[in-house]
Amino acid sequence: MIDTQTIADGMIVRVKGDIDFSRSPELRQGLLGALRDGLDRIIVDLAGVQYMDSSGVAVLVELLQTQRKRSQKLVLCNMQPKVKGIFEIARLHLVFTIVNTVDAAMEA
Repeated sequence: MIDTQTIADGMIVRVKGDIDFSRSPELRQGLLGALRDGLDRIIVDLAGVQYMDSSGVAVLVELLQTQRKRSQKLVLCNMQPKVKGIFEIARLHLVFTIVNTVDAAMEA
């Protein structure tokens, strides 16, 4: 479900598969594991996620809150239209840094 890649100032976390109530704990554990590394930037690549419910969104909100407390950066990228729609309905696209590509996320 999660694949990580270290970059100069942080980590890219590539998420694959639908994120629902049964899979969100695995997402949470993987993302919090990345936080333990004390990285300045975490890029969450959601290209492989076709569907996400509110439990998956809650995991990302928790990650954002933690990153902000640490003055670190969280960038979401490559959102599929359905997932992006959920963020827009909840107006979370105004809270998160969301870009189209990993390259753009590295510059954000």
